[in-house]
Amino acid sequence: MDISCAFATSMDTPAWVAEAERLGYRRAWCYDSPGLYPDVWMTLGRAAERTSAIGLGPAVLVPSLRHPMVNAAGVAGLAALAPGRVAVAVGAGFTGRMVLGQRPMRWDDVAAYVRSLRALLRGESTEWNGAVIQMLHPEGFGAPRPLEVPILIGADGPKGMAVAAELGDGVFSAGVPQAVPDSLAWRALLQFGTVLDDDEDPGGERVAAAAGHAVGVVYHALYERGGPAAVDGFPGGRVWRESIEQAPAAARHLSVHDSHLVAQNRHDRLAWPEAAPLIKSLSLTGTAAEISDRLARLEESGVTEVAYQPAGPDVGRELAAFASAAGVGGS
Repeated sequence: MDISCAFATSMDTPAWVAEAERLGYRRAWCYDSPGLYPDVWMTLGRAAERTSAIGLGPAVLVPSLRHPMVNAAGVAGLAALAPGRVAVAVGAGFTGRMVLGQRPMRWDDVAAYVRSLRALLRGESTEWNGAVIQMLHPEGFGAPRPLEVPILIGADGPKGMAVAAELGDGVFSAGVPQAVPDSLAWRALLQFGTVLDDDEDPGGERVAAAAGHAVGVVYHALYERGGPAAVDGFPGGRVWRESIEQAPAAARHLSVHDSHLVAQNRHDRLAWPEAAPLIKSLSLTGTAAEISDRLARLEESGVTEVAYQPAGPDVGRELAAFASAAGVGGS
């Protein structure tokens, strides 16, 4: 099983990608959520120029954020900077859309986008918004076509899996992928958490800073997808919801997704005293031995790549500790 990393992109991400390469991580994925983080293509381009071996790619691109030609040009530019190292994940959008007050896209629309993106990368013409488009980039203006870059589909449910079976080279999931078509051998799983020191309190301040957002994001998703009743049943869920609902309904999505996967927002912190015991079950948090055991079980379940997202005030510590727990060897 490959051990990769993922980043909620910041201005420091390119340097952390270089450190991940030194530690031996297989690939670095960067989030595409411009309402929260810097531009994913700029970040990946800067990372490409600092590295020579680690795989690079966005996970996941949200089609509604960019015309397919914009992402095709981004892929071609990154492939020119990092030949043979690029993979792409495309999905219907979680915070990439919800932080803008929008629901996830229809899977039929995602499928149409992926078809057009693949056609563009092959150098073919395709129709978009009623017009014929084609990449006309001359030599030196991006990687030449046809450009074969693996495309994973960010899917967890049956509709997304159907798109992945038709158009994808694999799946990129936030939960352990279920009912994955047999044709898809590449099964990447996004994970959050922190490696605990011996006898460290999982509810302590260091853990809250490094991985408390991993519990918060579950509450964000529950509220967005299931409403108040879904989140109220969880420890601290009611106090979290009551705090969220003090914001005007028209702008409430901004409060829900504030600091998403970067840190606990003020609502998450209110819930933390009750929610902290969930950290080990809702994230890849545990001692080095516990994490090694859980990774082995994930591999047995069919996961072929774990993409670990470090966070908190000491990203270097998180990257190094997880690499060691996972048995990754670098230079």
